Formats: sequence, structure tokens, C-alpha cells
Amino acid sequence: MISRREALQVLTTHARLLLALPLAPLFSSCLRTPSAHTTTGQSKGEDMNQDPSPSTLDPYRLPRHVVPIRYDLRLEPDLPGATFSGQETITLTIHQPTNAIVLNAIELDIVSAQIEGDSGPIRQATIALDASLERCHFTFTEPLLPGTWRLTIAFRGTLNDKLRGFYRSTYKDERGTTHRLAATQFEATDARRAFPCWDEPDFKAVFATTLVIDPTLTAVSNSSVVTETLAGGKKAVRFADTIKMSTYLVAFIVGRIEPTEPVMIGQTPLRLWSIPGKKHLTSFGQDIAAASLSFFESYYGIPYPGDKLDLLAIPDFASGAMENLGAITYRETALLVDRQGATHGDLARVADVVAHENAHMWFGDLVTMTWWNGLWLNEAFATFMEMLAVDAWKPEWKRWDSFGVERAAAFLVDGLHSTRPIEYPVQAPKDADAMFDVLTYQKGASVLRMLEQHIGPTLFRDGVRDYLRAHAYGNADTSDLWVSLGKIAQQPVPELMDGWIFQPGFPLVTANVSASSEMTITQQRFNYLSEAPSGLSQDQRWNIPLQIRVISGGKRSTSRILLTKKDVTVPLPHDWESVFINEGGHGFYRVRYAPDLLRRLLNAGVDTLAPSERFNFINDAWATTVAGLMPLAAYLDLTARFTEERDKNVWALLLESFSFLNRIITVEDRPALEAFVRGRVSSAVADLGWEPKHGESELTKQLRGELIGAQGKLGNDPAIQRRAVELYRAYRHDAKAVDPNIVPSLVAILAHTGDAARYEEFDERFRTAVTPQEERRYLFSLASFRPTDLVERTLARTISGEIRTQDAPFLVSAMLGNVDGRELAWAFVKMNWEKMDRMFPKQGVRRMCGGIVSLATPELERDVRDFFMTRKIDLGGKTLEQYLEQLRIAVAVGERERDTLRAYLRSQQPGA
Repeated sequence: MISRREALQVLTTHARLLLALPLAPLFSSCLRTPSAHTTTGQSKGEDMNQDPSPSTLDPYRLPRHVVPIRYDLRLEPDLPGATFSGQETITLTIHQPTNAIVLNAIELDIVSAQIEGDSGPIRQATIALDASLERCHFTFTEPLLPGTWRLTIAFRGTLNDKLRGFYRSTYKDERGTTHRLAATQFEATDARRAFPCWDEPDFKAVFATTLVIDPTLTAVSNSSVVTETLAGGKKAVRFADTIKMSTYLVAFIVGRIEPTEPVMIGQTPLRLWSIPGKKHLTSFGQDIAAASLSFFESYYGIPYPGDKLDLLAIPDFASGAMENLGAITYRETALLVDRQGATHGDLARVADVVAHENAHMWFGDLVTMTWWNGLWLNEAFATFMEMLAVDAWKPEWKRWDSFGVERAAAFLVDGLHSTRPIEYPVQAPKDADAMFDVLTYQKGASVLRMLEQHIGPTLFRDGVRDYLRAHAYGNADTSDLWVSLGKIAQQPVPELMDGWIFQPGFPLVTANVSASSEMTITQQRFNYLSEAPSGLSQDQRWNIPLQIRVISGGKRSTSRILLTKKDVTVPLPHDWESVFINEGGHGFYRVRYAPDLLRRLLNAGVDTLAPSERFNFINDAWATTVAGLMPLAAYLDLTARFTEERDKNVWALLLESFSFLNRIITVEDRPALEAFVRGRVSSAVADLGWEPKHGESELTKQLRGELIGAQGKLGNDPAIQRRAVELYRAYRHDAKAVDPNIVPSLVAILAHTGDAARYEEFDERFRTAVTPQEERRYLFSLASFRPTDLVERTLARTISGEIRTQDAPFLVSAMLGNVDGRELAWAFVKMNWEKMDRMFPKQGVRRMCGGIVSLATPELERDVRDFFMTRKIDLGGKTLEQYLEQLRIAVAVGERERDTLRAYLRSQQPGA
């Protein structure tokens, strides 16, 4: 599931909305024994030997003595009434005599339940629901003996508006008529809201679904349609049996939706679906879907495991996308795009998300983690594989270079004391939901990339193939992956990788050189805050694959070292000129150079480094500055060396650091910071100009837009703002007159300087947008307007029903990140917390709260902590703890560096 892009947006939107930057926008039998590292909350082996009772049941894990094999599921949704009814027959294997069956169900009315075996009478069940544990208990007067049984359940439910379970979505057609459709979102633990089931990933079963619907509507599920029959004014659509899979991958979509013509990829028909009137936006998504599906079949060496593949754009969708086998669901912005009028960022987002979800058809669907602590096996691999697929499809996009921006978001969270390991204990459903973050996705993908580069891409691929073949149609743990990779690579993979997966944080590698040309490299855990909480160990070690480039006598040489201890000494040639650590930029660690090493590296010129190396170099410098290990003035001086930089990813990091300063600086000092930003950015803007040049890359076009946005907003440049007004007027007259890549910046600049009339104009553009990207662009521009009455108006609209609940929490988060309106936004959140908590999807509330990291004043920080602590708000996992620590870091830097920053900025002004 792609929640990670939404998580990334929370981490970066607060700064990027200021800049007008594009937003960076988820086998063996089910009785297998967990690996040594698997934290499941109960022993599956013990469950086979005892009959469950309230006193012996694990509160969050179902007993294993009753196992589903097959679900014959019949659902009848009533879209006008927003309800559904259902009946299912679940074929079970009972392993020991029992009087009780326990499964998951919540927000359902269980009408009846009965069971029958191969012989004997049908037995009626006594039904008891436990809403607190989201369970249903069926008890029987006579014991059910070991063997095969068929449990039949009748039930009713509501098509909810919370964007989880079986829920309703709405859209308006060209005439303004509202239509409803029904869709599902079951990951992590919401299949139980649609039908009673064993809603845990290792209870895999076959699903045979029938949807009974209005004859004018269309139904899509995980597999191909077998029959359609009309009776009683209804259409019964019966689907083929699925492969053996987890409940969270089941999907059904019902409504007025239109498919593209199928494209055959091998034996698999591939189609995209959209609401009427948007089919013309599907061609780009279908191209990357076809290319990535073909790529993965070749890479994995295993055919696609389903009988068809449908990709469906849903108007209301809480995540970015969901990897339901054969019926992948998406936000419209993640699948539908006008390839002619879109920015490079728009196209790249669609390509990434589509490739990510297709990768899941093997990693996640064919082979599934045993429990949610192993979610990274799904999501990190899908993230890693999306990079490989998109890079193979569009090598000119340099996807692995741009991955550095996403990896930086993982570094940000993993540098906290409140970080967690990639694999982390999960018990309650809210803790499973909280695992969809940058540590699971970006850090997980980063360490996989590091491992791939260490053992070699071919051996890595062959190890992946071995893993998938060994566990196909079943479940696996981290140790199973290490076994396959180690077997193929003939290397001790667990010893190398367990430290990266099972312990929190990452290393800071510090390099010093002696007068005798001996370089000492040491490792220690990196943290932004020097004082660790009581009881938190900082004495950690990693096995670090170091790749070191040395220039001596004008020649380059590369050495590889596996740092397994605290330090190592590396002899340098007597005529060494410079040293660069982390060549290629694949290592998940930061580097700090002693003064002599840093001086020599800078004398050699940052332009001698590859783009990914320059990105890591400036990223490490900024991180050590925030941590107080590098003087702020030295970092700001360093940024002057990058005014000729033309890599968009390096600039993204530089602008992010300037935005951080904008959040912590005083109002009085902000004009000086604006002048500083103009000084750093203006030469690049002047060089690039406002129009594309013949033969330039898409990445350069994107960079132009980002720099114009930065100079116009963060730099508050009047000349840029005037030119933006002129070009926007030309764009409105003729969209083809302006490069699409600068349009987001024009919109953002005009919002930043806008009045009520401009607000009305952009609001109307939001309401009448013809593409999902345009709709999102104008909606989020409303967060950048600065007049108090407009800030209050936008905030009020987030809970008025005017804005989809999939978007409203992110809009609030963006407004918390607007330095001109953050106090108003925070007051609004406090006043309306209960209503937001009821209205918004749970993950939306979690992402909205990420906006508090921008409330970077001592007074606001105290108020934030008091609010969350007094109300005892729990966002799941360590989410809130991480947000509060990020806020503490920002405030601490402001308190520590305020005088230094003021003096430095004044020294840069003309005549100083």
C-alpha cells in the first residue's frame, strides 16, 4: 500500500508549499512457526494444544486451532441506502475438538451463523460480539471434532464514509449530478468491517466472490468474471476463485466505471478503470503498468500470479494506492494524468506508484509477511522494485538519484531518539497502521539497495527469485529472505543485515587523518539531540559496507571495507589529494569529515562528485549542522559553493534547509533570510530562464519550476512575483504558451501574494479542475494565502464537507506549515479536534498531526505538548513521540542558533 508518499508529504509539504515545489507527493502453511526475530504476541505452536477461552486468548491474535481454507462470499451493496447485506460460507479445518470459533468482525450486524461437517446435523451458533477486540465468538452446544467444516454466516453492514472497510465514494458528472460508488480498503485490519473473517495475514485462503448489484452498474473484484445473471431486478456477478491469499488483499468495487481496452502482457489482460469522462487520462498509467508488469515477470522469473490485472481510480481514497491482487485501487492523482499538460513530477508520481503496486503482486500478494512486524518485506521491496522498474523504463529520469530525496526523509526520522527498527513489534491494529511510514518504505528500500550493491545486482536478483519460489502462496519472515540471499550469494547475510533491520537508528561515520597519512574511520549512532532519554542505549554497532574513493597523483582509486568494529585505520597514499566516503551514495549512513579532509575535498571541487554524492555530501553537512556538530555559519558558507548546481535533487535539499530556517527565524529577521535566499537562487534562475531550452532534460525543466517558486515565495522576490502574474495570465489564455513544469510555481506564488479576488479565482479553478493534478494544485494553493480572513475560511472548509476527507487532513497539515498562518491553524485544530477525529480517516488524522513539527516556537511547543499529553492522544506506534521530538529539535536549533543566524544574515547584506 502506498501510504508512504502521504507520509513523505507530511515531512516535506510544510517547507515545499512555501517553495511551490511538487509534492513527493504500501510460503508455507498458516501454521508455520515464527522466526527468532518475529514478534507476534503468541506462540502458534501452543495454540494448537488448547481450546480458546477469554482467559487464554491473545487480545490481538486469533487462535490457530481453527483455520479457514476457502470463503464463498456473496455481497449485495445498496448504494442509495449506503448499506450492504451478505452471506458467506467459510470452509474450515478444525485441528482439535472445540466448542468455540473466534474470528474478526466489527461494525457488522451478524444475523445468523451455523456450521455443518461432512456428516451429522447443521448446528446453530450462539453469537457474541466483542467490539473492543473487533471479534465475534460463535459457541456450540456440542464439540466440533477435528476435520473439515463449513461455517455459514449471514450479516449486514453500512457503506461507511471513513474510507476503510467497505465504504462509499461520490463524484459529480459533467451535469453536476452526484453519483455513488462502493469500494474497499482492507489493509491493515479492515476486511473485518466488510465480512466476518480471520483477518490476519497468515490466514491465507481462496476467495470466491459474488456481487449482487444494480444492473446498470459494474462490479470488479480480484479475479475475472465467470458469469453474470439477471434475477429479481438484480445482476449477480460471479468471479473466479482467487489464489490463496490474505484477507487484506480482497477487493470489490461497484459503480459506474469505465475500462480501457485490455493490453495483453503475456497471458494477462491489463486494464485501467475510471469514472465516466476520465478515460482520456489513462494512457500514461497504462503504459507504465504494462512496462513494469513485463519487467517484474522477467526480474522475478515467475509469471504474474493472477488471471487479470485491473487498476482502478477511486474518487475518495485514503492512501495513495492499494495492492489488492488483480484489482489495484488508487487515488485519482496516482493513476490518472494528462501526459501532455502534466509536470514531470506529476508523471513521475504516477509511474512510481503504479510500478510500486505492480511489484506487490509478488512481494506482498504471492508471498506475504507472517505478521505486521514484517511489513517491510512487502513495502520496502515494492519501493526498491519500483525504482528498478522506472529506472529501466525511463533511464533519463535518473530515478536512483532522485531516490536520495526520499532516503533523506528516512534519515530525518531515523535520527530521532524515538525512532524504531525497520522491523518492530506490532500488537494492536493501530500499531499496524502506524507501520506505514518512511522507516518501513524508505529506510527499508535504502538498506536493500545497499545490500544489492554490496553483493552484486545479479546475485541479489537470484536470491530474491529463490525466496519467492520457496514461499509462493504462503508467508515468510525476514530470516527466510536472509536464508535465500545468503544461499545464493554465499555470504553471511544475517550477520551483515540484522543490525540494519532489528535495531533503531543509523551510524555516523567520522573520518580523521594523521600526519602519517593514516585515516581513522569511526562509527557511532547519529542523533539530532545530544541527550538521550534515560535507559536508551547509544552503544550500537553496524556492519557498514564502506566504499571509499581516493584521489592521489590525479588518479582515482576505490576500496571497499566492511566496518564491523567501532573503528578502522586505512592507510592513504603519501600523495593523496582528497577522500570521499560513500562513493555512489548507496550506504545508509552519514559521513563527517575532519577539517583537513573537508578542506581537501572542497579544494578538489564539489563538481567532481556525482549528483548522488553531492546530494549526500550537502545532506550530511546539513544534518550535522542541525545536530550541533557543524557550525551554522560554515554550512551557510558551504551553500555558496552550489550556486552553479543544476541537479534538482541537490537543490531540493538546499531549499529544504532554507525552509527549516524560515520556520525557526523571528519575524524581524525574515527579510534578511529572504535576501539570503535570493542571493543563493537568483543566478540559477537567471541562467535557466523561464522557458525550456532545446534539448534540455525533463529534470532540468522541473528544476526551473522549483527554483522560480523558491525565489518568488521563500525569497519573496517582487520581480519574480510580477513575472509570475504575467505568465499565469498567458497560461490562462493559452495553456500551451507556458511550460507545465512552472505552472505549479506560478500558482503558488500568486497564492502567496494573493488577495480575496485571487482566492475566489483559485477556489473556482479547484472546483472546475479537469485533471486530478490540477484539482490538487488549486486546492493546496489555498493553504498559502496569508490574509487572516482567508486562512480562517480555508480552515473552516476542511470540516464543512466541501473538501473530500481524503484531502482535508493534508490541507490542515499544510496550513500548520505556513509560517504566516500556523498559529491560527493550530488554534483551529485544538478547537475542532473531536470533530476532525470523527470525520477524517484515521491515517489522515495521523498525517495531519505531522504538521505540528512546523510549530517551531517555544510557546507553541509547550502548548502542543500540553494538548496531546492532557488528552492522552495515541496515534499508534511511536508516531506522536516522533512528531514531538522533531518539534523539539526545531525549537532547540532556533534557541541555539538565533543570534548566529541573525549575525550571519546581516553580514551578507550589501554594505555590511
